[in-house]
Amino acid sequence: MFPILQVGPLAVQLPGLFLLVGVWVGSVIVEREAAKRGLSGAVLSSMLFFGLVAGLLGARLGYALRYWTVYAGDPLALVSLNLKTLSAPDGVAAALLTILVLARRRRLPLWPTLDALAPALATFAVFAGLADLSSGNAFGAPTSLPWAIELWGAARHPSQTYAILLAVAVVVAVHRLGRRPAFSGLLFLAWLAMTAAGRLFLEAFRGDSVIVLGSLRAAQLISLAVLGGTLFGLHRRARLALEAEMRSRSAE
Repeated sequence: MFPILQVGPLAVQLPGLFLLVGVWVGSVIVEREAAKRGLSGAVLSSMLFFGLVAGLLGARLGYALRYWTVYAGDPLALVSLNLKTLSAPDGVAAALLTILVLARRRRLPLWPTLDALAPALATFAVFAGLADLSSGNAFGAPTSLPWAIELWGAARHPSQTYAILLAVAVVVAVHRLGRRPAFSGLLFLAWLAMTAAGRLFLEAFRGDSVIVLGSLRAAQLISLAVLGGTLFGLHRRARLALEAEMRSRSAE
């Protein structure tokens, strides 16, 4: 792992740098996607920024609640810049909830807005994977496979690399779907479904999983719930679009 890049007297923290670059690239993509849908790029960029801030806060609070005994003895640790003390599922939930609330308050059309954000969110996931790779977070389970990496005193699955490759595949899929989306909401729901399915798959190779109910991985349970809800949403949106098209044809 390579968490710090030494540039002369300056020590650059690579995980934070990757995340900042991801935010910047995501903002550029949001403005481009917003223009395609007749939305304000500045408004969507601000929503994305506040969503990321809420995501970071939610990720830290989620982690703190899980290990509340540690933070009870040292409350100042809540404002630590340590990226290892973040809960990704809690952060994603907080970010999406914030974006939905802001979109409602600004009276933006829900599905076009979410579709405009989907390519940016997919791209940000690639940089989040690079941040994990450089810091050693989201490390893999021990393995004897020939492509294992040495980390934390053991040969492990390169789970961060798996995550980056899957994130890149999702970016490509979202880009292709965005060329001719069949209905409004397809892009966002497809991104969410692929992300949940990817996490469901990747969790099997993780060495830092939270275990619940004796032997179940919490992230996989959450991913299953999200995937099921998203597939239902895709089915419903597709059916509504088909019904609208049939009504339009009958009116002609």
